[in-house]
Amino acid sequence: MDTMRDRFTAVTTELLDRDPRLALVLADIGADAFRPAAARHPDRVVNVGIREQLQIGVAGGLALTGLRPIAHTFASFLVERPWEQLKLDLVHQGVGAVLVSAGGSYDWPAGGRTHMAPGDVALLDTLPGWTVHVPGHPDETEALLRHAAADGDSLVYLRLSAHANAAAQPVEPGRLLRVRPGRRGVVLAVGPMLDAVLEATEGLDVTVLYAATVRPFDAAGLRAATGEGTPVVLVEPYLAGTSALAVHEALAGLPHRVLALGVPREEHRHYGSVPEHLAAYGLDAAGLHGRIAAFLR
Repeated sequence: MDTMRDRFTAVTTELLDRDPRLALVLADIGADAFRPAAARHPDRVVNVGIREQLQIGVAGGLALTGLRPIAHTFASFLVERPWEQLKLDLVHQGVGAVLVSAGGSYDWPAGGRTHMAPGDVALLDTLPGWTVHVPGHPDETEALLRHAAADGDSLVYLRLSAHANAAAQPVEPGRLLRVRPGRRGVVLAVGPMLDAVLEATEGLDVTVLYAATVRPFDAAGLRAATGEGTPVVLVEPYLAGTSALAVHEALAGLPHRVLALGVPREEHRHYGSVPEHLAAYGLDAAGLHGRIAAFLR
């Protein structure tokens, strides 16, 4: 199976050939993969080098000319490093862009803390107007990317990861998907956390919901799956509690309990493999089962 990033490269290359309004801004990362596209469209494929602040500034400038820019690099360099440019060159200017990250929270642990970005979605929550997609499979990546590229002048963040589910879900942008019915609670799995959540909740009488889009949050979809007093467990592949406020707001007026699971704020300094990180954070199936079962009791 190809990776989410492989699919992003193939689909973006195709879209650049088909849509003269689309542009791609790179900061060295991924430049080799886009050499054929750059040769065919030198005016719409721009590599600014290792200058991520400039990357976002160029994307904003291209958007001001009427183009639909896509900017791509690792999440830590796409969201954290050029934060001021996201705030001013895109949001303040009132222009749209599609930001496509790679690396997830810790896809490349050997790269160290500089290449880890578990706080990226939480940071974007401080700015208005962002749509945030967190696909869990390459097929979902393609569907959400095509939707974002054609989505007028909106601000879209597409968060890619090497961590993926075995099978794609029939995702619809902005809608929660009910994967498994149950009566004793609701477990909401975000993106690549679905497989672990399904394994962890096997034998538990809970509804499993799936989100490949977390902003805007599907409040109506969550309310439709819950009742008064229903416990809700939120499982996200980034900073724990990032969507907790959205869950509480969706259930305002209903007695409810929420357990928010994800990557802790404390820095994990022993950089192992991705499965080792998941186990250390209690985000593998065994860790999730214990925490979810205890919460439901």
